[in-house]
Amino acid sequence: MFVIDQSGSMNEAMSIGKSKAEFVADVLNKTIYTLVTNCTKADGVRNYFDIGLITYGGSGVNSGLRGEGISSIVDLANNPLRVEDRSRVEDDGAGGVFERRVKFPVWFDPTASGGTPMCAGLTRAAEAVAAWADAHPYSYPPTIIHVTDGEATDGDPEHIGGALGQLTTQDGSCLLFNIHVSSEQADSISFPASEAGLPDSYARMLFRMSSAMPDHIARLASEKNYKLSDGSRGFMFNADPRGIANFFDIGTRPRLTADR
Repeated sequence: MFVIDQSGSMNEAMSIGKSKAEFVADVLNKTIYTLVTNCTKADGVRNYFDIGLITYGGSGVNSGLRGEGISSIVDLANNPLRVEDRSRVEDDGAGGVFERRVKFPVWFDPTASGGTPMCAGLTRAAEAVAAWADAHPYSYPPTIIHVTDGEATDGDPEHIGGALGQLTTQDGSCLLFNIHVSSEQADSISFPASEAGLPDSYARMLFRMSSAMPDHIARLASEKNYKLSDGSRGFMFNADPRGIANFFDIGTRPRLTADR
C-alpha cells in the first residue's frame, strides 16, 4: 500500500529539476512496472501481489489507482492509464552513452495542491489494509510505504501509525515505512535506529511511527551500502532522488521462502 502526500508543497522543485510530485510519480510507476515484470512468467502475469494507493492533499483523500483502493497486479498489468514513449540514457560499452527510446506504462499522475490531511489519508489506508488482512489471513503482512514532505494539517498521526502496526496476518505484523521527501541540499538520514540524531519533533514522530526493518529488508538496504544498526527502522528523512528510488525498491521486495 502506497500512501502519497499530494499537498501544495509537493510542487516544489527537486535538485534534478522535476517537482517532488513528478519524481515520486515516476518512481511509483517504475516500481509498479518492476513488480509486474517480476510477476510475469511464461503463462502471463501471475497474481503474486495486490497493490493499493491512497493520496491526500487539497482534493481530500482519494484512491489513486483506477479509482479503487486495492488492485491485483494482474489487473494493473492489463490496465495502465497509458503507455508513454520516453528516453533512457545507457552505456554504449565503449566509454560513451546513447539514448534509447523505451515504453513507460503510467498508472499514476502527479498533482499537488492544498493542505496535508495526513491523518485522514493514513486512516483510509488503515481501513483498506485491515479489510485486506482479514481477507488474506495467511499472506505476508501488508507493507505501507508513506511518502510525505510536510507536517499533518489535520492532527497528530502518530496514534494511527501505532494502530497500523497492530494489524496482522498469521505471518506477522503490518509494516509501516515513512519517507520524508526533500528539495533541500542537506544530508539525508537513512534508516536510523534512534530518534536522538533527528533534527526536529516532526522527524522524530515519523521515526516513532516507522516499523523496525525485518531481516530481509535490512539485508537489501545493506546491499545498497546503507549503514544499519540493531533496531534500524524503515524511515528516511530529507531523502534525495536517489534515496527515494532506493527506498521504494527496498520496501517492495518480498521475503523469500528461505527467509521464513
